[in-house]
Order: sequence, then structure tokens, then C-alpha cells
Amino acid sequence: MKEEIKAYDNVLGLIGNTPLIKIKRVTEGLKGNFYAKVESFNPGHSTKDRIALFIIEEAERRGILSPGDTIIETTSGNTGFSLAMVSIIKGYNCILAVSSKSSKDKIDMLRSLGAKVYVCPAHVSADDDRSYYNVAKRLHEETKGSVYINQYFNQLNIDAHYHSTGPEIWEQTSGKITHLVACSGTGGTISGTAKYLKEQNPNIKILGVDAFGSVLKKYHETREFDNDEIYPYRIEGLGKNLIPSATDFDIIDKFMKVSDEESAHATREIAKKEGLFVGYTSGAVLQAIRQYAQEGEFDEKSNVIAIFPDHGSRYMSKVFSDDWMSDQGFFDSVNAEEAQKIEFIK
Repeated sequence: MKEEIKAYDNVLGLIGNTPLIKIKRVTEGLKGNFYAKVESFNPGHSTKDRIALFIIEEAERRGILSPGDTIIETTSGNTGFSLAMVSIIKGYNCILAVSSKSSKDKIDMLRSLGAKVYVCPAHVSADDDRSYYNVAKRLHEETKGSVYINQYFNQLNIDAHYHSTGPEIWEQTSGKITHLVACSGTGGTISGTAKYLKEQNPNIKILGVDAFGSVLKKYHETREFDNDEIYPYRIEGLGKNLIPSATDFDIIDKFMKVSDEESAHATREIAKKEGLFVGYTSGAVLQAIRQYAQEGEFDEKSNVIAIFPDHGSRYMSKVFSDDWMSDQGFFDSVNAEEAQKIEFIK
């Protein structure tokens, strides 16, 4: 029998089936067993690869996209990277409106993948003409043969995780998962994953993570949008200043707010103690786990799955930069600057 070469047809074949890794050192002293679903193992280094591929292939199936068309989206960086990557393989142009909160590394990466990038001010309201939502809408209206992916109000965002992330976690844990802890931004990851898991076992607790300066936690508890909750914060891809319809608030049991500073130190700690070089929102998830544990959410039998959404390389000029950490006032007597000093041999 002729032996075949074992190779993927292209990079898109590597999307999904990310590993589950036990995290022990950063959860020392907490009740329960903790595992990270490490989404940086996707080829585009984030969970957003899943929705980029799913939404584009669904648009193709429905005849919305044709070869040579232009894909337009609003993104904090990761979705843009994934869309640009899928666009290259499938032959589409890609235009991205990004928030000025996105790190320079992320914006440079998007340009490197051939995307046209518009940087929009982060701290304006969603209905401002300069907000990345409205800039993307305007570009869509002006660009012939364009499709606005509109991830913030998109059922397909939920469907992508319902069909991939949820089933993977259920299978990887042999159905023994008791808690899912995940960040909520657009809400697609947590909502789609939770929908699948709750269908298998309605007793699984879905624990959301939100940022101080975001409206999600209060909206979840009161179903009221409170403009006074909104103020600038630093974590990218977590929380929102509007209510995204891709979030199924009924399926999420609780939300926990985490601070920029504690999340930043937690991110660095994951790298130092677990050897996992993951992004800022992964640190936010770990910080939330610690806060949930303080509230007595877990016991010895808990099997807690944390979704770590992306890779640390996207944050070299932010969380992993001592200068940036110092500028934010994140180094103090408790959290002294701990990075190894570089020695230059002359």
C-alpha cells in the first residue's frame, strides 16, 4: 500500500481541537481541579480563528461571499488577525476597523497579513461617528462587493463555539466538567460553549468574567444598561460599553469583575509558573477563578475549565513590558518588578 504524506492542505486545517492543560501552580491552595483550554494553539494564536472560519464558510454557503469580495469587521485585534488569515487562503480582501486600545504589535500583525487597517478612538460612545462600529458600517456602505461580518451582533459567533469549543470540552473532560470560566466580550465564546455544555448537563455552572469599566455584569443582574458603569480600562477583548446580542445572558450563571492590575500580574504569573505564554484575558480568567474561589464557588470535586483565549506575543508592548507596567502604576511594594534583568556583556 502506498504511504501518503501526512500534511494539512493549508493552515485552516489546524483550527480547533486545542489542548486541555492542567494548571496546578497558579491555583495552589484553591479547592478543585483546574484546567485551561489553551486557544493560542490555534494557527492564528486565538479562539477567534474558530469564528472567522465558521462565519466566512457560512457566508460562502449562503452565497453572500464571492471570490474577490472584501470582508469588513470591527475588532480588538484577534478577530482581525483570524479574518485576515482566512481571507488570504480563500482569496478575499480584508478591511479592519480597530480600537486605539489595541497594542501596536496587534496592528502591525494585521498589516503584515495584508489587511487595510483603520485605527479608531477607543473612548468614544458606540454611536459616535468615529467609533469603530460606525467606521466599519461606513466603509461597508462605500465599498462595492463588501460583507460586514459584524461579529458583535452575530448569531454565527455563538454557533461557531456551539459546534466546536463546547463539544471539544465535553469530550476532553469525558463529561466531568462542573464549571466553565470564560471572559465575555462579544459573548460568542462563553454563550456558544455554555449552550452546548448545558444541553449535555444543565448543572454545569457558567461563570463569566467582566472588567471594571464595562456594563455586562450589572446588565446580567438587573437587565438594565447603566451608562455610569462605563469608564476607560486597559484589558483588550474583555467587557463592553454596549450590550452585544451575541451574549446569551440567560445561560450565564454569574459574572465576576476583575481589575486591570490584578489581571496583568496574573498573566505574568501564568508564564512564570506554568510555562504558558498567554494573553491578558487569560490572566483575567485566572484572577476571576481566584475571586470565585474566595466566594466558595468550588469544592474538592470541582472540575473547572478555564478558556485561555490568546497568546502572550500579542502583548509584548503591554503586559509583558516592564515599562508599560510601570507607566500604569502596576509595580508597587507588593508587586515589585520581577522580570529577570538583562545583562549585556561588553
